Amino acid sequence: WKGLAAMTESWRSQVSAWEEFHAVADEHRELDDERVLVLLCRSGRGKTSGLEVGQVRTKGAHVFHVRGGKVTRFVVYLDRERALADLGLASEGDASEPNS
Repeated sequence: WKGLAAMTESWRSQVSAWEEFHAVADEHRELDDERVLVLLCRSGRGKTSGLEVGQVRTKGAHVFHVRGGKVTRFVVYLDRERALADLGLASEGDASEPNS
């Protein structure tokens, strides 16, 4: 999406398909001067299907790119492990240091 209005409309459309949709931040990590990683868990139930979010994927991540106090880019990961891999960070099950 480009712009706040487009993002708002898209999120409204996506969230409206769920009953009792919740996204709760588990952890925040400052990646560098311009990026913040938020690890989160989602819950909810599809209004039409009755499908629980947990039946799909519950752990995701968001990466916020911030410049001048404003979010300039927002990346959504439905799969937390994919986010960690893309960012070169150790997976949650891996006790090793982040990849450099």
